[in-house]
Amino acid sequence: MITVGIDNGSTGSIGILRDSQCVHFGPVPVQDYLHYGKKGSIGKRLDRGALRDLIYRHVFLPVESAALRDGDAAEAVSVFIERPFSGRFVNAVVPAHRFFEATIIVMEDVGLGYEVIDSGVWQKPVLGAGVTGSADLKKASRLRGIQVYPQLTDAIKKHGDADGLLIAHHFHHRT
Repeated sequence: MITVGIDNGSTGSIGILRDSQCVHFGPVPVQDYLHYGKKGSIGKRLDRGALRDLIYRHVFLPVESAALRDGDAAEAVSVFIERPFSGRFVNAVVPAHRFFEATIIVMEDVGLGYEVIDSGVWQKPVLGAGVTGSADLKKASRLRGIQVYPQLTDAIKKHGDADGLLIAHHFHHRT
C-alpha cells in the first residue's frame, strides 16, 4: 500500500509511505511567477511538471516494478490533500485555492484519485487535541515527525514541520 500526504500550499510538504516506510519527504515543488496584477511582484505556484515527476518516481515506478516482479496487480495508492485555508484575507485565500486546484489537476492527469481532508482530521490524533495556534502546531509537527521518523530529522528541521509526512502517516496507519 502506498499513501501520499500533501500539505497544500507553496510552503507545504509531501510525504509518501510505502509499506510503512517513508520513500519521500520534501517540500511541495514550486516555481516563481510574475504576479499578474501587481507590477514587479513575484509569487510562487505549483511546479506541476516536478510534482508529476515526483509522483511517477515514487508511486508509479515502484508499483510497476512490483507488478512485473510479482506478476501482481498494482497495489493500492491513496492520496490525501489538505484543504486550503479559507479565511477572510483575499490575498491569502486566492493563491491557496489556485495552488490547491493545480495539485488536484496533477492528480487527475496522472490518474490518481484523492481525498480532501481538513487539518483537524489528522492533527488532533497525531499532535494532540490540546495543541492550537499556528506556531505551536508547526513546532508539534516538527517534533512528532522527528519522533516517528528520526532518519528524516535533517529534512524535517530544514522544512520546519512534517505535515505532509504526518498526513501520510495518519492515513496509512488508521484502522
